[in-house]
Amino acid sequence: MVHPRVAGVRTAWRVLDDGDFFCAACGGDRCYRRLGGRRRLTVLGVPVLPRGRAEPVVECVSCRGHFPLTALDRPTTTRLSALLRDGVHTIALALLAAGGGAGAAGSAARRAAVESIRAAGFPDCTEERLLTLQAALGAKSLPLLDREVRATLSELTPHLASPGRESLLLHGARIALADGPYHATERAMLGAVGEALRLSPSDTERLLATALSA
Repeated sequence: MVHPRVAGVRTAWRVLDDGDFFCAACGGDRCYRRLGGRRRLTVLGVPVLPRGRAEPVVECVSCRGHFPLTALDRPTTTRLSALLRDGVHTIALALLAAGGGAGAAGSAARRAAVESIRAAGFPDCTEERLLTLQAALGAKSLPLLDREVRATLSELTPHLASPGRESLLLHGARIALADGPYHATERAMLGAVGEALRLSPSDTERLLATALSA
């Protein structure tokens, strides 16, 4: 015969906040509730003595699984897609500026940039828009874009595996090569991209050489 437990410790949870997160158990974006709790000693189901605070947890509203707060550090798939779009766009603009893509000689590079940006999730991108952005940046575009590349990729890079980071560098390399071999300024910008993607200098050089020989 199974007897109910006479005494035990139970946690009384309360909702601290909520939002969206990537649930590892469900394998997709879900709503969550961040819970804080207090443990209590119970006798016959009745709480009698406090036993201190419980560690806060993240509860998936769908599967009811509990996860540590670090689960919120992982971006949702929606957020990750947005970070990727921004990364592709920023790299493309940086390589166009580095290659002097505002003139007629840069038309091939602009077309390559537009195609990649559209494929990344900006279907309304046009050469005219890229030229307008470059003009708005003015003469100081390269230093500004170097900082923008590093800032944009610093948020994305921790969530990408090595093949994903390499793919982004190759994306920039293909734009640079669309109108001929790398210029010195393009090489320098691609080096900055590689650093921001946490690729070693040797890996960056290897990938750039692979793109050049393709």
